[in-house]
Amino acid sequence: LLDERRADVMVLDGEAQPAGGMGVCRQAKDEIYQCPPVLLIIGRRDDGWLATWSRADAVISHPIDPIALARELSGLMRGVAAVAGA
Repeated sequence: LLDERRADVMVLDGEAQPAGGMGVCRQAKDEIYQCPPVLLIIGRRDDGWLATWSRADAVISHPIDPIALARELSGLMRGVAAVAGA
């Protein structure tokens, strides 16, 4: 999907197994030209430094606050729309 540019934004679970969302995010950022923005959901707020390592564009932590999720995701999507309109 990423190679075919069929994703506008990725939402990844940093705690997913066997390939965690942090590793997937970093790999996508390394390998995909113009990789879509990534919202990473982390298990603990203290894992924010790992999210920085993964190069996520936005981060929220568990327990998920629906307002924070909507705010971060809509911000990423507005950025995508602005680039597409330019």
